[in-house]
Amino acid sequence: MINTAIEELLMAQIGNPEPEAPPNSDKILTLVRYFTWFVILSGVTGIMYAGGRFAWEKWNGGPLASAKMVAGGMLGGVIATSAGTIMNALIS
Repeated sequence: MINTAIEELLMAQIGNPEPEAPPNSDKILTLVRYFTWFVILSGVTGIMYAGGRFAWEKWNGGPLASAKMVAGGMLGGVIATSAGTIMNALIS
């Protein structure tokens, strides 16, 4: 009973604070956007390289080792582009 009263008192005073960006955070967000663009560009370039290597291996009849590169590039791209969603799900 006492614990409930203390908890209600604390919750009434604290409330539910809204997140607020710190001052000058626009420069950091710009840097994050540039980094996101670079990660996506790297992923697309990696998948294009792996696709070309996959075709070359298929043409020459060699072992198909680049299929893992294509799958890894696609999986990495999905994780990189959904990082914000994943973090929001973990934090909330």
